Amino acid sequence: MGKLVALTLLGACLALIGERLLNFRERVSTTREIKSTEPQNCHLIEGLENGSEDIDILPSGLAFISTGLKYPGMPTFAPDKPGRIFLMDLNEQNPKAQALEISGGLDQESLNPHGISTFIDKDNTAYLYVVNHPNMDSTVEIFKFEEQQRSLIHLKTLKHGLLKSVNDIVVLGPEQFYATRDHYFTSYFLVLLEMILDPHWTSVVFYSPKEVKVVAQGFSSANGITVSLDQKYVYVADVTAKNIHIMKKHDNWDLTPVKVIQLGTLVDNLTVDPVTGDILAGCHPNPMKLLIYNPEDPPGSEVLRIQDSLSDKPRVSTLYANNGSVLQGSTVASVYHKRMLIGTIFHKALYCDL
Repeated sequence: MGKLVALTLLGACLALIGERLLNFRERVSTTREIKSTEPQNCHLIEGLENGSEDIDILPSGLAFISTGLKYPGMPTFAPDKPGRIFLMDLNEQNPKAQALEISGGLDQESLNPHGISTFIDKDNTAYLYVVNHPNMDSTVEIFKFEEQQRSLIHLKTLKHGLLKSVNDIVVLGPEQFYATRDHYFTSYFLVLLEMILDPHWTSVVFYSPKEVKVVAQGFSSANGITVSLDQKYVYVADVTAKNIHIMKKHDNWDLTPVKVIQLGTLVDNLTVDPVTGDILAGCHPNPMKLLIYNPEDPPGSEVLRIQDSLSDKPRVSTLYANNGSVLQGSTVASVYHKRMLIGTIFHKALYCDL
């Protein structure tokens, strides 16, 4: 009898794993024929050769760009080089990317920047918050931006038990931010198992000096995060579920779900158009080409604009799409005064006049 029960349980487990493997294959092997959509005035940005995973633009038009991310399972063109933070002034006629010097106590050789977010305090001082993965750990680094010197001063490193496998961040006050966890586990084997079984255990965490808590959960893989212009709603990309969650922000920082927008493509980082409030999403139309990289058949890039996101019928349009011949593995798009920057996981970055 005991052997029969054991065999029954084993069979059930194998059936579950088989079903989940098929589901995982469907999620990541979906590929679409990309119809090219490219603004006429676009060019690759000189000096950004090893990724540009996230981009955040100050209201003044100064754009911060995180580069050099090493992420498990993703390609990298510079495995032995530390990451950098670059700056572009989009007010210039021909803006150039400039690597920012960093002072302070940060070990710059271990800088592995992922998501970034800016915050401007009451005296108009700008701060840059950077998700960092030193030795594949997760920390949040806080920098003060010195505009005259075009440099960063490292102020503090934040660590917490809930800030594990952090992907992206949106800062709403001094040391007050939401962060996404794209995996529940941290070990490589368990992360792979989690990706296959898809238990929907990833979450959004709120951090402040007084309180750290999970404020939303149940995502397949929470990725990009940003906030509406009025700061009443938080937008969360669930990358492998191919959708965006719109959540209402409460006075106690808790989040409650409002709606989900299905996009049919893997959604990475999110930004908001500072004029219209539209959501811009960097997407991956060919996920399997990211996992199994072939330079002769590279992953494409896609940028979507979501208008009227709170309405019954949000409007989704394509701002940019390319089969990888120009730009590979897009993660983010950010706009300022009809100028758009598009970043990637490991490839180059693109500048476009809209």
